[in-house]
Amino acid sequence: MAGIVPADTMPRITRAPHRINPVFTPDINNKQAVNAMNKQPKLPFWQVWNVSLGFLGVQFGFALQNANASRILSDLGADLHSLSLFWIVAPLMGLVVQPIVGSASDRTWNRFGRRNPYILFGAIAAALGMAFMPNAGIAVAFIAPILFGGVMLALMDAAFNVTMQPFRALVSDMVPSEQRTVGYAVQSLLINIGAVMGSMLPFILTNVIGLENTSRSGEVAPSVIWAFYLGASVLLGSVLWTVFRTKEYAPAEYNAYKGIDADAVARELAERKSLAQRLGGFFRLLVSMPKTMRQLALVQFFSWFSLFIMWVYTTPAITQHVWGVEAKWFDSHYLASVGEVPAHIAAAKGAAGDWVGIIFAAYSLFAALFSLVLARVANTIGRKLTYALSLLAGGVGYMSFMLFQGGEATQVNLLVTQVTVPSGAVGLLLPMLGVGIAWAAILAMPYSILSDALPASKTGVYMGIFNFTIAAPQIVSALVAGPILATLFDNQAIYIIMLAGVFMVCGAISVFFVREQEPVTASADGDGEAATA
Repeated sequence: MAGIVPADTMPRITRAPHRINPVFTPDINNKQAVNAMNKQPKLPFWQVWNVSLGFLGVQFGFALQNANASRILSDLGADLHSLSLFWIVAPLMGLVVQPIVGSASDRTWNRFGRRNPYILFGAIAAALGMAFMPNAGIAVAFIAPILFGGVMLALMDAAFNVTMQPFRALVSDMVPSEQRTVGYAVQSLLINIGAVMGSMLPFILTNVIGLENTSRSGEVAPSVIWAFYLGASVLLGSVLWTVFRTKEYAPAEYNAYKGIDADAVARELAERKSLAQRLGGFFRLLVSMPKTMRQLALVQFFSWFSLFIMWVYTTPAITQHVWGVEAKWFDSHYLASVGEVPAHIAAAKGAAGDWVGIIFAAYSLFAALFSLVLARVANTIGRKLTYALSLLAGGVGYMSFMLFQGGEATQVNLLVTQVTVPSGAVGLLLPMLGVGIAWAAILAMPYSILSDALPASKTGVYMGIFNFTIAAPQIVSALVAGPILATLFDNQAIYIIMLAGVFMVCGAISVFFVREQEPVTASADGDGEAATA
């Protein structure tokens, strides 16, 4: 990207200086002069980078969760068809937490900033959840390990959401409209760097450091436990970097840059409203959401329905389809009847679980690379076409999982170590190219399209409301995926991965029904009566 400066010249804060010439007094009737003076300054590249760096740590934690939560829950005793029900806590936390945090951060101005206090608090809580979840066995005297693991998964997801939503709003606050696509592309790049690191960590700890990757019944593998400890440290470190190197705009500056009537905002904030009034204002915002936001909701439904299936069922899918482990070894009742899991089955499940980290790292790496050119591609062929083609690539990737089954033992050089896996496992790296392209677009394109359609004073709460379009399809997927897997696919998880591909292709088609909108100015922002929740 253009505008990169040497690291030793990086500024300490991520806000461009704002100076007003005290001699010059603009003609208030000259709109061009007023707009020029109040125009939000562009940020140097490293300032955009600092604003988003915390996403690297947040996604590091998400990647560990996505690649290992099903593995942990299975080790703790969850049935294959019930995995999606445990995972339902993730979208539920997003559904509840993000709109509340978005609204609260919109109304917060203090010496610590506007978004930064929520980002920091969420990161601390998420790190605690990451430290406790893989240690569910220590609570066996007080609570069933599987229940404790589910509670810690809920805590992690709630905390991730407290951190994530203000981060997205922070980019919208700090980055001017003409840099939004670049800003969200940088965000996507950092997210995927974190995802690569987090996904590969258990594999590296096993194959490079030498930690054990198999587990006893009711316990979690040591490599996974230590990966979560390290992930919590990376999460806190990167968030602290963003918080302490990002100085948010003061209210007067922010209102001037966004064209907001400060007096109207002050009156709204000062007005004491009952819970019923605040809920009424929230639902008015929901009903009056921009048309672009509603149209994007259909795309989001198909996209996130598919992603949820991938995160929950990739581990059992490749364990069965590539390593040849029968579905009965994922049945808690069968496991209870045989007592101890045979060593070769435990080894196959451990190896498959580690390889899921590798292919998840692969799709994140492909996504990170695609993020480097995403803004240029979108500016060349248009945001909608870029979005649609990316989702199509993801759908084809999911459906091609079926082509890679078993095969001869193949030695793979992963630079950090060499490992022997079935040839079908190596082949799975190819579908991950399409999945990575789709993931990069899902992280950036809907927000780039949506941000121009949102009023500045409601960006936080609308970004939170937009999370409904992420959480709702995952909740639906959680409720129906398990029964579909058990009744239609006889617990053969590879088929539900193919179903995810079909939904992703439907998402690609639905992009063409989205109408883009010009950036919203203050005049479209004057719904002062619509109270936030």
